[in-house]
Amino acid sequence: MSAKQNILNKLRKSLTGTTPVADNFDEALVTEPWTYPPEQRIAQLRKQMEAVHTEIHLTSEQAWPELLAQLLNDRQLPSLLIAPTTSHGKRVTEHWAHNPTLPTLKAYDRPVEEWKAELFNDTPASLTTTLGAIAATGSLIIWPTREEPRLMSLVPPVHFALLKASEIHDNFYQVQQQFKWAQGMPTNALLVSGPSKTADIEQVLAYGAHGPKDLVVLILEDQ
Repeated sequence: MSAKQNILNKLRKSLTGTTPVADNFDEALVTEPWTYPPEQRIAQLRKQMEAVHTEIHLTSEQAWPELLAQLLNDRQLPSLLIAPTTSHGKRVTEHWAHNPTLPTLKAYDRPVEEWKAELFNDTPASLTTTLGAIAATGSLIIWPTREEPRLMSLVPPVHFALLKASEIHDNFYQVQQQFKWAQGMPTNALLVSGPSKTADIEQVLAYGAHGPKDLVVLILEDQ
């Protein structure tokens, strides 16, 4: 028997004959103070995220590819990394096809080992979707997939993120309940509230040390 199994058996035996303590968890404590009228969720999220240097733009399902192209040109970014098989990746590809002067599109369609140097040294921006956001904390919920790996939102210096306004939740507890995380935690869910930042022992704040130095969120408002 392994040491781990031995420890677990002892813990189980120690509970024999005991009575579980009643759960007196009060859901209102983690929901009521952090609940907002639907029409205020965007404003609350924006206030929280802009306070930590996140850039927010309001757009629509129809207009966001054009806005994305404009933001890339404004920053003079030469290329954009996309997940070409996703619905938003296809929208970008379609828009770019009618505008050949736009920055080059790069597809994340191969193992990272095959193009690691290019990804880390010559990929200035990326576009990913989100699973939603949390108004109370000003956080995006990013759920990496095989099509859209974690490195897409971690490595390029500028990260563009798509967020549907209808998927902005009030608080983290609400998210856990809706996605039933108590029944099974996701393997790699991420809460991102702003661009990467750190401070050294002299308390000098620097952006981009451990990830993107710019986070740009495009909120797709409901029509």
